[in-house]
Amino acid sequence: MANSVLYKNPILFAVVVTVVVLIGTVVTLFYPMMTAEMHPKLEGLKPYTPLELAGKDVYQQEGCIGCHTQTVRPLKAEVLRYGEYSKAGEFAYDQPFLWGSKRTGPDLARIGGKYPDAWHQMHFEDPQSFFAESNMPKYGWLKNNKLNPSDVEAHMKALGFPYKPDEITALNGKSELDALVAYMQVIGTAVKKPAAQTE
Repeated sequence: MANSVLYKNPILFAVVVTVVVLIGTVVTLFYPMMTAEMHPKLEGLKPYTPLELAGKDVYQQEGCIGCHTQTVRPLKAEVLRYGEYSKAGEFAYDQPFLWGSKRTGPDLARIGGKYPDAWHQMHFEDPQSFFAESNMPKYGWLKNNKLNPSDVEAHMKALGFPYKPDEITALNGKSELDALVAYMQVIGTAVKKPAAQTE
């Protein structure tokens, strides 16, 4: 009897179908998004420091994502070349994500701690002195661009990252190149390296 009423009244039928679809959508899509399991964090993951966050901003401003990815796919060739494949919990503090999709340059997902700061500074100043075929532009001029501590502090507050006043004060005199190197040194460091790669 109830079925025949629904079929005879198309408006009522449309309303019932819409309500059922909306309930199904909320239960299967939106509710799980609010659970902690959908927002994992790796055990060793820490929020960015002010200098690292400033470096992430420089990375975005200079368009580095156009040539470098920051995600290792779970393919044997990629894992052998770049290291442990990327985990969802690595990116809990990345707003926005900088995974990228084009590899004109190498993937940077496991670059953190791989080279000393001086290596990164020299590489940014003259990439071709390291790899003659590299078409990466020179970024040495970034050392002349000083960071604005109040801008960095505002960004830390906007993202809800913890910081100490002395960390903001320590940004005085730091350059965009210093910040970019600090960011390079933290990328992918939350993932524990397999014993064979730990040296």
